[in-house]
Amino acid sequence: MEAFQSKLPNVGTTIFTVMSRLADECGAINLSQGFPDFHPPKDLLERVSHYFHSGHNQYAPMTGVASLREATARKIERLYGIQLDPETEITVTSGATEALFCAIHAIVRPGDEVIVFDPAYDSYEPAITLAGATTVHLPMSLSDFSIDWERLAGSLSDRTRMVIINTPHNPTGAVLTHEDLTRLADLLRPYQCYVLSDEVYEHIIFDGQRHSTVLAHEELSKKCFAVFSFGKTYHATGWKIGYCVAPSNLSREFRRVHQFNTFTTITPVQYALADYLDEHPEHYLGLSDFYQEKCNFFQGLMKQSPFKLRACRGTYFQLADYSAISDAPDIEFARWLTVEHGVAVIPVSVFCSAALDAHLVRFCFAKEVGTLERAAKILGNI
Repeated sequence: MEAFQSKLPNVGTTIFTVMSRLADECGAINLSQGFPDFHPPKDLLERVSHYFHSGHNQYAPMTGVASLREATARKIERLYGIQLDPETEITVTSGATEALFCAIHAIVRPGDEVIVFDPAYDSYEPAITLAGATTVHLPMSLSDFSIDWERLAGSLSDRTRMVIINTPHNPTGAVLTHEDLTRLADLLRPYQCYVLSDEVYEHIIFDGQRHSTVLAHEELSKKCFAVFSFGKTYHATGWKIGYCVAPSNLSREFRRVHQFNTFTTITPVQYALADYLDEHPEHYLGLSDFYQEKCNFFQGLMKQSPFKLRACRGTYFQLADYSAISDAPDIEFARWLTVEHGVAVIPVSVFCSAALDAHLVRFCFAKEVGTLERAAKILGNI
């Protein structure tokens, strides 16, 4: 058989799969991969069952069930005061990862550059590479994981086709403000450059802060793709349902890629989400408080541990410095913690293109109280 050259020669199995598999093999408590160990809302599950059993099991429209796109538009207007056309500006996707891939491939061409900020979610660069473009990695400040605006200014050029931002930020929990978005807009103004805004944790933001969506920024909204996740919001990551919001001209390009990628997304769950969005806004409105309580609880349990916790302003992830325990590289430390102590975590260096001058791991606290208590007891005795 003729040998071929891989399009992604440096890509292996994702760290999330590796650590979850290792957790299963070792019987470890899995605080690595970002999924809850509790159920979606009962009423939502009942609506899903209803639509499964009432004949809604064939292809949905390529752009998504109309009632879900309309309910999503109402939610966005209710939260951010933005009026969208659900017919031309909202597209339902098979998870946020598909939306990110389609947005990149809709705009990015061979020879372009795309800027990401490290630590960066691991699906960005492979999609950029497959588009024939180059990923430019800009490290965030290690003190608070803010964007180095001067470094960004010096990295922009006529080759820059897209800048990818993520707020609230996985894995660090950092949050961008409206002032940050304005600073980004000022820097991008001289260039023909688009923004891909990963906002899957929009409803998980702490300390009374308000999520700053790129959709609400008058200038950036005209040249952005904003990506969201129903799975993150409704504790149902396995349903793989997300959506992308973009101006009609960008949505048109996005859909050209989407229709030949997954084409459409599971039909009965879309109908159920449409109902639940309208009937139970209290769920997403209360999600920040729900997860802040879990965050505070986990941080309280970890006070007696040798881990030093970093500030968490959003998401359901907590970064921790383990330098008081070990000088080992974070991948080695994460494996040791899983195998020898029975708690699985994610090493933060896998989110970075260059060596990370820190000893950091990521815990997921989207877990039942008992799960967090068992994990913290082990971690506190290391």
